Amino acid sequence: MSIAALCDENERLKALLERTQAALSEHQEALAASEEARRRLEIILGALRRDRFGAKSEKLRPDQYHLPLEDVEIAQGMLDAAQERAEAVIQGRSRNAPDHNSHRNRGCLPAHLPRVKRIIEPASTLCPCGCGAMTKIGEDVS
Repeated sequence: MSIAALCDENERLKALLERTQAALSEHQEALAASEEARRRLEIILGALRRDRFGAKSEKLRPDQYHLPLEDVEIAQGMLDAAQERAEAVIQGRSRNAPDHNSHRNRGCLPAHLPRVKRIIEPASTLCPCGCGAMTKIGEDVS
């Protein structure tokens, strides 16, 4: 091949390279633009999904407006109880000591009611599995 033919071939290849690089840059710009459009559409779609599915479940109905206030009242009651316990400890009363101001009658029946004590024994005091004699619950034998 002659030098002139090689120079023409070189110029033709350079022009082809420039056209290919220009087309590649145009395609990359179009890809970046489409990627940006896709990202914006995903944001819009996410907002629409939150509006459709999330917001309804997160909204309070008018009859639920008082719920946060109840939480505040519960927390205030817990703080008041903790403060009363702390004051009792500071004054020297223990937690298990009965309060002199409250007179409670838990589990005590009036004296005029009759007391009946029944003991129900099993037919046999031998263990069904054959390990020996059964013992009474709460009875310690040494």
